Amino acid sequence: MGLAQGRTWWQRLRPHVMVFDAPLALIIAALLSVGLVTLYSAGIAIPGKVWDQLRNIAAAVLVMWLVANISPQTMMRLAVPVYMAGVALLVAVALFGIIKGGSRRWLYIGTQIQPSELMKIAMPLMLAWFFQREQGHIRWQSYAIAAVLLAIPAGLIARQPDLGTAMLVTAAGACVIFLGGLSWKALGALVATGAAGLPVLWSFMHDYQRDRVLTLIDPYHDPLGKGFHIIQSMIAIGSGGVTGKGWTHGTQAHLEFIPERTTDFIFAVFSEEFGLAGNLVLMMLYLLLIWRGLSITLNAPTLFTRLLAGAITMIYFTYAFVNMGMVSGIVPVVGVPLPFMSYGGTALMTLGLGGGILMSIQRHSRELRTGVRA
Repeated sequence: MGLAQGRTWWQRLRPHVMVFDAPLALIIAALLSVGLVTLYSAGIAIPGKVWDQLRNIAAAVLVMWLVANISPQTMMRLAVPVYMAGVALLVAVALFGIIKGGSRRWLYIGTQIQPSELMKIAMPLMLAWFFQREQGHIRWQSYAIAAVLLAIPAGLIARQPDLGTAMLVTAAGACVIFLGGLSWKALGALVATGAAGLPVLWSFMHDYQRDRVLTLIDPYHDPLGKGFHIIQSMIAIGSGGVTGKGWTHGTQAHLEFIPERTTDFIFAVFSEEFGLAGNLVLMMLYLLLIWRGLSITLNAPTLFTRLLAGAITMIYFTYAFVNMGMVSGIVPVVGVPLPFMSYGGTALMTLGLGGGILMSIQRHSRELRTGVRA
């Protein structure tokens, strides 16, 4: 009798416990492990960094598990309220947000939050809901409305100013719009229009944003000032050679030449200590992450879930590409962390939230195919 009751208890609990998609969970666990190893070396002179990151990881995994238990249907119902709340918080930031380092990005509501992080998920959620509603009668007006829905939060974030986050939000939203059926011709026309508008955009950019573009072109123009960060990170990457200098033996990091070595520039620390071989392994892990995201996207049963999964996958790709690119000197420095590796709680929570959404979509797809709850 007791055994039967035990089986019944587990049968009731199992669908809410076994929600993690095994391939995706293993890939994320591998990236988190590599991140902790690198963080230990990068922050060896900063006691408590690894323990703080372990707490951040625990919180992110909890969020991932909670979201994986939410059905895509519930996500659809939450899309509009979450988007509206995110825009309202961005307006509140613009009116009375906290200023740090010349940027107004934070809001204090009992605790300090950065509402722009919420929009990385709220934006694709809203657009996926919109195109699901429009399915079957999508016209050019639909794309115009979607562009407005995207432009409002992206503009508010860029105004803070926070170009990196605005770019991530725009990339996620643009992915949904494209997957929603935008033609290649229309996409090409938009790209051409954007390229033609670059001189106009330049006139609206802040001085520090212009400096970042000019520094990308010629970092040695001011090697001890604006170009110092990127020069030192490129030196660290190059000095790692094929096999690296060895764990905890990176001179650029431990002599404190690499700026923000536990956050935005952690890739430079990793490259110096593990070299080209380590970089190839790391890139393979990110390619596997993107592959799993695309696989979940292709198997998603509805337009809403396909668009949402595709956007989350695009967020992961953009994070990794932009961070590695800026540390390597091929894109301007915009303050984007390396996914699942950089130290920090807010970005890790956002990434965990995205992982939970992908797992929920995959779980829902499997249940529809088999007719059995996982």
